[in-house]
Amino acid sequence: MSEINVTPFVDVMLVLLIIFMVAAPLASVTVQVVLPPAVSKPGTNPPKPVYISIQNSGRLYIGDFATDLSTLGDDLRKSIGTKRNPGKERIFIRADKDVMYGDFMGVMNMLQDNGFYSVALVGEDKQS
Repeated sequence: MSEINVTPFVDVMLVLLIIFMVAAPLASVTVQVVLPPAVSKPGTNPPKPVYISIQNSGRLYIGDFATDLSTLGDDLRKSIGTKRNPGKERIFIRADKDVMYGDFMGVMNMLQDNGFYSVALVGEDKQS
């Protein structure tokens, strides 16, 4: 028999075509996202954690003390103190779920501009 049997080749190609047709829509990111609360086990906390809170109105707090975006870096350095290295310090950000994304990114950009690169986001602990 001098002819090549292409039936198995066609079967494999059809299976691959079906797999890609099913997988391609799953890879697209066109869906609006509502972030769920965190359900992972809490990690170890630093000796004195530094929390930045962002209220729905856009007001900023470092711990319990009010601050604003323009003085965030200086106020954060005062809050951390001189004993700890500000560049290595982890900053925890707590934000209301209705905070505008632009307000949140403004805080993140200000932290990076002032040398704070280790940032953790705090979510509500949800018991399953």
